[in-house]
Amino acid sequence: MASANNSGSTTAGSIAVREAGAPDELAGPGTGRMVSQPADARQVAVASYDVHDFGVPTGREEDWRFTPLDRLRGLHDGTFGTVGELSVEVEAPSGVVVETVGRDDARLGKAGAPVDRVAAQAYSSFEKATVVTFPRELAPGEPVVVRTRGAGTTGFGHLTVVVEAFAEAVLVLDHAGKASYADNVEYLVADGARLTVISVQDWDAGSVHLAHHVARLGRDATFKSVAVTLGGDVVRLFPRVVYDAPGGDAALYGLYFADSGQHLEHRLFVDHDVPRCRSLVTYKGALQGVDARTVWIGDVLIRAAAEGTDTYELNRNLLLTEGARADSVPNLEIETGEIAGAGHASATGRFDDEQLFYLQSRGIPADEARRLVVRGFFAEVLAQIGIPALQEQLMLRIEAELEASV
Repeated sequence: MASANNSGSTTAGSIAVREAGAPDELAGPGTGRMVSQPADARQVAVASYDVHDFGVPTGREEDWRFTPLDRLRGLHDGTFGTVGELSVEVEAPSGVVVETVGRDDARLGKAGAPVDRVAAQAYSSFEKATVVTFPRELAPGEPVVVRTRGAGTTGFGHLTVVVEAFAEAVLVLDHAGKASYADNVEYLVADGARLTVISVQDWDAGSVHLAHHVARLGRDATFKSVAVTLGGDVVRLFPRVVYDAPGGDAALYGLYFADSGQHLEHRLFVDHDVPRCRSLVTYKGALQGVDARTVWIGDVLIRAAAEGTDTYELNRNLLLTEGARADSVPNLEIETGEIAGAGHASATGRFDDEQLFYLQSRGIPADEARRLVVRGFFAEVLAQIGIPALQEQLMLRIEAELEASV
């Protein structure tokens, strides 16, 4: 095995995940944080739809060591109490099929089994699921919007998105209100299909959200995800990508802004296990205030069979004030030398004083200069959304956070 890194640090192995009696098609989170680790450190983790197949996290496990378990409202250990319902509304253009189904629907769970206890808890606990289907060759030209709203309750959810062959789809997931919520979202992207997902987490203060997103890509399928995380006390997102055939192309973008006391965690896994697929990961975050905390884990595994893989992952964090902490852990494991390219990079730093001085020396007030720097920092990710009104709405939301800190 060989490891590659252009960030000036060594990498650690990933945790392989195997379902009992199933092919080695799933993978879980990685191990280590910017440390050297031998290839045989990779372990086999559980993948199951049943919560009872998982032990209760203690915080000593690699995939839970950054997460504040005491703030999860019992979603991780079953002590969450009475379960209510969150409101889920779907706005869809003509031709898109939207259904509310029960747990016995055969389309649920096809993307892969959960790989941690909270995801399994969510899968074991939801009563109704939403299925959104884009029929073959459909290109509606307008996004489907799924609005999830909390009213102070604890809840579990499930969303399955089916994009049939050669269809082109845009999906917006909009989360708001107050809740303790865990859910699974699966994307089944068929041969030649294209799916763009914009997931916005803008919960009220006091909210906890733990979400698992799994994208399964067919031959020559294209998947783009843009995750924007702004609100909530604790938000932990776990996106995964798996490939069913050559030619798959995945681009994962993310933007997060942590204020005082917030814990925002993004833990990604891209499993290259078939030849000639591509992945690009770009996440950027800003932090301000005492005890503002972000965690970004980017795991990419290129298996021996995945010749011709092209992958790159990048994470950047901007510390706006003292007392904020950002953990960034890019992991890249390569089991074949026959690849097109692979690399990763990570950096965390404060405002560039020279930039601020340059702007202020030209008559721009300090608070406006800060906004301009942050707007430029996030512009690359926001541009990937492709919906101008939503892009501007999110930037105004970020600038409102900056205003509150001045």
